[in-house]
Amino acid sequence: MMSTPSPARKGFTLVELLVVIAIIGVLVGLLLPAVQAAREAARRMSCSNNLKQIGLSLHNYHSAFKELPMQMGGTTSMNTSDAARDSPPGHNGLVLSWLVGLTPFLEQQALWEKISNPLDHGKGLPHWQPMGPSPRISLAEQALFRYEPWLTQIPTLRCPSDPGEGLPASARTNYAAGMGDSPYLNNQGLRASDGSTNSTMAQNTRAASRGVFVPRMVTRFRDITDGLSNTIAAAEINSDLGDNQITTRTADHPTQAALRSNPSACQQFVDPSRPRFWAPSAPLTSQPENRRGLKWALGFPLFTSVNMILPPNRELCYNGDATSWGVVPPSSRHQGGAHVLMADGAVIFITNSIEAGNSNHEAVWRLATNPKSVPGSPSPYGLWGALGTRAASEVIESDLTE
Repeated sequence: MMSTPSPARKGFTLVELLVVIAIIGVLVGLLLPAVQAAREAARRMSCSNNLKQIGLSLHNYHSAFKELPMQMGGTTSMNTSDAARDSPPGHNGLVLSWLVGLTPFLEQQALWEKISNPLDHGKGLPHWQPMGPSPRISLAEQALFRYEPWLTQIPTLRCPSDPGEGLPASARTNYAAGMGDSPYLNNQGLRASDGSTNSTMAQNTRAASRGVFVPRMVTRFRDITDGLSNTIAAAEINSDLGDNQITTRTADHPTQAALRSNPSACQQFVDPSRPRFWAPSAPLTSQPENRRGLKWALGFPLFTSVNMILPPNRELCYNGDATSWGVVPPSSRHQGGAHVLMADGAVIFITNSIEAGNSNHEAVWRLATNPKSVPGSPSPYGLWGALGTRAASEVIESDLTE
């Protein structure tokens, strides 16, 4: 009996398998950038939504108190040393940020209750007084006199695109208050840390502090005569990653006068081969915890303020330590720009290429030598500066929503 030959088995040859694997590899390679772009788009949308929530909180705060939360507010005591401020019962020396007052409107009522009431320190020491100590105290001091509210991270204050986390930060923020188009006195404003004031300080503050927020002074929506939809109330900032980026660590310019006369004075310290970083020889501030966005509760400009002088993602420029005044542009981890919050609650993405006038022009202040920088002048920083001023009577002709 003859056997019937079995049919040949069908299958893939080695060449066919290699071709299929190659095609799959090409498709995956094409797909991954699209997946990454989709993820960043989602993070960017979440970041924008956080800023919208902050805008809603600002309006709810104003509706409740008929004023905006104060930048550089809090408690004070005349002739009290730093050491007395930093240990219980302490006081904060008028350095709290605008974000502290917003906590109950950001669904952080429990945190606000701890801040606004005396808080038990333990260890047999007195209670912290309401509004707590200064958030500027170092991490070493926090270990001795720990004040939990300033170490509490608020989720709404973090942009998902910013990877910063952990020490040396106390608790981070990616959103900062709009302080106008001049760096002068944006660390102090109307009052000294002991609450005192004088006529010269008052004149300087009125001349230079032209933003929605003025340090140590109450502002209201009625003060924004340029229109809520034409004025920036807040903006994004990066938080420091410890890598000497120009948007998170400040260069320390040797003279205040030069910085006031030329807000781009620190551009000379940028690494020309890596323009997002400082050059190795740049004179940088040293303390690792005194960098951008590392203390949400602290009102000094480096931590929670922006000014509309240099366009988004330009360099931070200071004279002095982290408590000084300086040029603090918005910044972000998004491609090409940063989000800003207008005073009417709208959130707009501003590109790095926004028309910003002459960034080497003298800032507006009381004793300006340039006639175009005297008090009451239109912003020397173009459309960008005009968006930062609350009452300079500048006409905004551009449609920023396009």
